[in-house]
Amino acid sequence: MTRDRAVVDEAYERAFRQITEDPRNRLIVADDGGEVVAVLQVTYIPGLGRHGAERALVESVRVRADRRGQGLGAALMAWVVDRARERGCALVQLTTDKRRQDAHRFYERLGFVASHEGMKLDLTGGG
Repeated sequence: MTRDRAVVDEAYERAFRQITEDPRNRLIVADDGGEVVAVLQVTYIPGLGRHGAERALVESVRVRADRRGQGLGAALMAWVVDRARERGCALVQLTTDKRRQDAHRFYERLGFVASHEGMKLDLTGGG
C-alpha cells in the first residue's frame, strides 16, 4: 500500500457492500472520465440531540493529490451540505486528525467550526 493508493482487499470490499446496502450511508465518488479523483462517505444519523434532529456525518474525505486545490473537495462538501438540508438535518459534522492542519483550514473555509473535542477508543490495537 502506498500513501495515496490503498490495496482493495476483502475488508474494503465488505465495507463497500455494507455502505451501499445501508440506506443511511452514501459513498460519494467523483470521477473524471471513469477515473476516481475524490471520494467521501456520509452517514445520516438519527439522534436525541437538537430536538430529535438527524445529522449528517462526513468521513473519509479524500481528493487525489494531483487534483487538490482545484475546488473538487469544496464541491463535494457543498453537495453533502445541500443533501443534508434537503433531508432536514440539523447539522453536518465531521472529525479530522489533529495533525492535518491543511484539512482544518479547508473545513474552516467552508464554514465548519471546531466546536467540540472528539475522542476515540481504538478497539483494533492499531493505535
